[in-house]
Amino acid sequence: MTSDEFYAPWQLRAAFARSLSDMYGREVPAYTTLLEVSHEVNADVVAARGADAERLGSIDRVTAERHGAIRVGTPTEISQVARIFGAMGMHPVGFYDLRDASSSSVPVISTAFRPVDRAELARNPFRVFTSMLVPGDRRFFTADLQERLERFLAARTLFGPDLLALADRAEADGGLAATDAAEFLRLATEAFELSHEPVDQAWYRELEAVSAVAADIGGVASTHINHLTPRVLDIDDLYARMEARGITMIDRVQGPPLWEGPDVLLRQTSFRALAEPRTFRTPDGDVVQDSLRVRFGEVEARGIALTREGRARYDEAIVRGATPEVWRETFPDTEAGLIEAGLGYFTYEVPTGSGAAGPGDVRREPVVYEDFLPRSAAGIFQSNLTDEGSKDASQAGEERDADWMAGAVGRELHDPFDLYAAQVAASLTAAADRLGVAPATLAATPSTEPMTSPTTSTGADA
Repeated sequence: MTSDEFYAPWQLRAAFARSLSDMYGREVPAYTTLLEVSHEVNADVVAARGADAERLGSIDRVTAERHGAIRVGTPTEISQVARIFGAMGMHPVGFYDLRDASSSSVPVISTAFRPVDRAELARNPFRVFTSMLVPGDRRFFTADLQERLERFLAARTLFGPDLLALADRAEADGGLAATDAAEFLRLATEAFELSHEPVDQAWYRELEAVSAVAADIGGVASTHINHLTPRVLDIDDLYARMEARGITMIDRVQGPPLWEGPDVLLRQTSFRALAEPRTFRTPDGDVVQDSLRVRFGEVEARGIALTREGRARYDEAIVRGATPEVWRETFPDTEAGLIEAGLGYFTYEVPTGSGAAGPGDVRREPVVYEDFLPRSAAGIFQSNLTDEGSKDASQAGEERDADWMAGAVGRELHDPFDLYAAQVAASLTAAADRLGVAPATLAATPSTEPMTSPTTSTGADA
């Protein structure tokens, strides 16, 4: 950085994603291996498939792409997270309730902070899946434990005043000068480093008996990056290559199955959480060494964003079982079929310099899915837990929804379906204006471009 440079939100976002990745690689060396294998797989896929490999994003975007995951405990903390990510042009999108998405004890609700504008996503699509504890949910916490947990959370400070002040200035001014940008990035990265302060052993273990996720959030006086996820173009091949390197992976790839049709939504897998040395303070005041398994290496493959009808079909198919047979009964096996059935989002593009003269010259391109799947997220969490914890299903859960989350973060919570639909509508209007026709004409006209699906993975079926 030079002193006269000014860093726009997207540049802060890209720099923070790199800084976080470097830090996490130092803390979790297996993550560096995951990046190496991801790059190898992506290079091989591009070499084998050419331009078809980049139909859901350029290789530069895919290589730089990351999603992080963090966990906080209170509305105050998540509102501060919103301010930090707001400085980077990231907005809360979607509401995820993981409390009922898994058989194990995962007492959190979540949203994801990410860019919402198509051009911003293309510049850098960094996302952070952010989970917040629900201490008042009686299925997990007694009244006494809730009171003690909330008192513990209220007494800690995750993000210092200097970081928050710089975040607020960056959001208000549309960026930061170089010196302030460097300080903002340093403080933001430090906020998500693993603390070396001794952990109260008795308190942590009490929470861990309820939920390992609850202990990771409320059993320590700080937060940390829980995982940082690269994007890969062939997740099944990556799974096989990681196992060949001696890295223990979770049992399977979460999400849609490997099949011959279009890749949709999101497929995820990870290496298992590693035993990391941590310092504990015993009830007697002694400081001892032990280990915790809370951080793991997730990787994802992104597909086509589905409409509400497509998502409803997906949810039904997942319940039936994520097998190729179920998918063949549920989804068309071509992109053209997805369009005809109104199941997927596609933008309308007039090829530059094509001399296009009419609606039949318009090409439709798939919209990449930018968000998350509750069942898959909970499945990743569950796969990396050493104990399922305890959950009393006879108790009533505490009501939480998207409106409640919007109030907690202090910002509008964007609906992902609305964002995808707006992206499609904007492209349709732009293409129609260029051709001098009505948007409805384009929407009803079959494209002359062949609607081939991206070639699906050929690696080992995880």
